[in-house]
Parts: sequence; C-alpha cells; structure tokens
Amino acid sequence: MSTDANKPAAGAPHQTALLHRALDMSEQVHEKVEQAATDLSAVNAVLKDEIADGVPLAKIELALSQSEMVESKVQEAAAELVDVNDALAEEIDERHQLEDQLSNSHRALSESRARERTSSHDALHDAVTGLPNLTLFKDRLHNGLAQAKRHNWRLAVMFIDLDEFKSINDTHGHETGDRVLRAVAQRLQTVVRAGDTVSRRSGDEFLFLMSEAKDESSVGALAAKIVSNIAEVCEIDGEKFTVKASIGIALYPEDGCSPQELLKHADTAMYAAKQQQNGPVLYGRIANP
Repeated sequence: MSTDANKPAAGAPHQTALLHRALDMSEQVHEKVEQAATDLSAVNAVLKDEIADGVPLAKIELALSQSEMVESKVQEAAAELVDVNDALAEEIDERHQLEDQLSNSHRALSESRARERTSSHDALHDAVTGLPNLTLFKDRLHNGLAQAKRHNWRLAVMFIDLDEFKSINDTHGHETGDRVLRAVAQRLQTVVRAGDTVSRRSGDEFLFLMSEAKDESSVGALAAKIVSNIAEVCEIDGEKFTVKASIGIALYPEDGCSPQELLKHADTAMYAAKQQQNGPVLYGRIANP
C-alpha cells in the first residue's frame, strides 16, 4: 500500500523544467559573453593597428564606437548571467526545501507507525511484567481451542495464584512487589513452549495456556515444575523472598469446551489447591466442584 510520503511532489516536474530552462539560458549567456569578448578583442586589435598606421580620426572614432557597442553587449550578457544565477540559486533553495519536507514526512510517518506499534503492544500486554494481558490470553485461548477441535488435541488452562503475596506489598511496598511479580513472570516464561502462552490476569494472578497437552500426567508435571520454579528464593536489594503458588488446572475437552468454561473451572480448581495446600489440582479430580 502506497503512502503520500512515497509519492513525488506535485511541483517536481515543473521545477525540473525550470531548472533545465535556467541551465539552457546560462549556456546561451556564456556563449554570448564569449562571442562579445571575441568581438571586443578583434575591435581592439584593429583599433591598435589603425592607431599605429596613423589612420584618420573618423575611422578611429568608428572603431571606438564599435568597441563601446561590444562592451555594452558584454555588460548586458553579464546582467543576464546574474539573473540566471539568481534563478538557479532560487531553484536550488526550493529543492532543498522540498527535500526537507520529504524528510519530515518520512520521519513523521515512521514516528506515527512506532506510536501505533507501541499503542497496540500496550493495549495487549501487562504494564508491570510485559506479559500478555487477559484480553490477549483469551484471544489465544480461543484460537487454541479452534486448533484443538480441528486436530483432536488436548489443551490445558492453568490458573496460578501467588500465596500471601499481599504481605510483600504491605510490608515492603508496591515497588518491591512489582519487582517480585517481574521475577515470577520471567520464571514462568522459562517453561513456555512454542504455542504456549503465559499471561498476567491481574494482581498476583497468572494464567498459563498449554497447547497440545498429551495427558493429565504431562500437564501435572509441568504445573509441578512451575510451582518449583516460582518457589526459588528471589533476592531484591539484599532482601530474600520466597513465593509459593497455588495452581488449578482445567482440561479440554474433559472440563469444558469454551474459553469461559475452562477459565471458570481452572479458577475453581485453584481455590481447591489453596485449601488443600498439596500441589496443583485438576478440576476433574475435585470431589464436589
């Protein structure tokens, strides 16, 4: 798709014609000056010879008159040459202005596209951790379900909640809390495979989409690894923090066939995991969900 910045300026052909005409005029003036100089030289030579030969005064005056006429032509040509040079200088200045306008247009377009990319990224990513936000997660979950249904794959949604994270914010402040959240986000990203998505839902809650889940055992192993990674000591400004996580898991197709069902059931399983304090919980394993 073309943009106005890529189109030639409307006045460009006209300016080019002016430049060519000015150059032609310059060449003509130069030729006129050279011819006048030749004529003046010839007149001076004749005048010199006539004076040396003692010719009558009338002939000398005629030669002088011819010399003055040639000099007048030279002055006229010189004046024309000044006009041509002024026209050329004006044309060059206009071309510089046009180049500046094109450069400014390209720069403005680049800055606009950069703002659009930044705005689009900010609208779909969490400001603290840089992870996809809930809107982007739901979109990827929707697409993941379409692929799973088409290829008869399994899919898992994990709801991850950090236990007692509020005490970190209350005791050490939100800036430290945000740094802990970023550390957790980085650890979650270390286990993301191609096609998986980790997202910050809100506060201290995260979501994990596991595509092409083989079976309950593989899903449970990944969830246990996530819990272990998050539980590693996090040191910030010399202060050590240990964060634990509760994880609830909902599987497609067993626990739901829509994004809403899977998110709801993963949330329910997460609360069961908080109560049991015994590792990740599968929604299908809850006695009375």
